[in-house]
Amino acid sequence: MDWKNKIILITGGTGSFGKKFTKTLLEEKQPKKIIIFSRDELKQHEMQAHGFNHPSLRYFIGDVRDRERLLRAMHGVDIVVHAAALKQVPACEYNPMEAIKTNIMGTANVVEAALDAGVQKVMTISTDKAVSPANLYGATKLAAEKLTVQSNAYAAGSATRYSCVRYGNVVGSRGSVVPLFLKQRESGAVTITDDRMTRFWLSLEQGVQFVIHCIEQMEGGEVFVPKIPSTKVIDLARAIVPEAKINIIGIRPGEKLHEDLISGDEARHTIELEKMYVIQPAEATWFGYSWKDKGKALPDDYHYSSDNNTEWLDLNGIKEFVAPFEELFEQGKLEG
Repeated sequence: MDWKNKIILITGGTGSFGKKFTKTLLEEKQPKKIIIFSRDELKQHEMQAHGFNHPSLRYFIGDVRDRERLLRAMHGVDIVVHAAALKQVPACEYNPMEAIKTNIMGTANVVEAALDAGVQKVMTISTDKAVSPANLYGATKLAAEKLTVQSNAYAAGSATRYSCVRYGNVVGSRGSVVPLFLKQRESGAVTITDDRMTRFWLSLEQGVQFVIHCIEQMEGGEVFVPKIPSTKVIDLARAIVPEAKINIIGIRPGEKLHEDLISGDEARHTIELEKMYVIQPAEATWFGYSWKDKGKALPDDYHYSSDNNTEWLDLNGIKEFVAPFEELFEQGKLEG
C-alpha cells in the first residue's frame, strides 16, 4: 500500500497512541496529509509546541459525538484511525452515560460519517477489556467493535471497509500503571490490587507498527490481535521498585484478575498466523474470510488469556521494557 498519496484522519489524535502514530507515519510513510481530530484545544496547542508542526499536519477541533463535524473533517480522507475513547475504568463506571456517548455513539458517528464521506478504510482501536467485559469501559469497547465490524454489511456496496485492532496494556501510555509505580518508587512502597494479577503488555511502538501493518492488510470485518507477552503485575512492581514494600489493596470494581484477547467462542472463527491472530466475522455474507488460506484454524476450546499465555516477560525482560519510560520519567516527560 502506498501511503504517500493518502489522507489520514486520527480521532483522539492528541493521545499517547495518536502522537506516536503521527510521528511514525511522518518518519516512515510520508502521507499527503494527517488530520488530528480531537476536542481539546490545549492538547492540540501543546502537540504543535512539542514539534508536531509538519506542513502535512492539520488540526481539527471536534468531538466524535458530533457527526456533522466528523463528516466535515473526513472530506477527502482515505483512512480513518479511530482512537478516541473514554478509557479510565473508574471514570467510566462513575459517568456511564458519558462513556456510552463517546465510546458507542461516537463510534457509530465515525463509521457512518466515513461511509457518507467515501473513506476507504476505517480501523478502530480496541482493547482486551472488550472480551467478556467486567466493567462498563469494556462493554462500550465491545459495542464499538460490533458496530465497526457490522458496518461492513451496509458498506458492502461501497468502497468503505471497517476493521478493528485489539491489544492489551500499553507500557507507559497515559493512565498506565508504569507512571504510577515510578511515582510511588520515591516513597519505597507500591500498591497493587492482587498479587495473582496478570496482564498483556506491549510497547507503544509495537502497537503503532501493528496498526499500520493491519491497515495495509485489512479486507474489512476482521479483528486483529497481536501475539504479545504477559506479565505478573507484582513482577512489574518488583522490576520498577526492587526493594519496595508491596501493599495489596484489593481488586477494584470492574477489575479482572486476568485479561482475555480471544474468547473461546471467538476461537471457532479465528485464524492463527506467525505473529498475530485474525478473528473473522462470525456470521456474514460479505468478506473477511480469505484469511483461512493464510494461517491455521484454532481449536474450538482455545482462548487467549494473560494467564495461559505461552510468552512471558521475566524481571529482566520487564526492566528492558520499562527502561525508556524511566528515562522519560526522570526528565519529567512521561505522561501520567
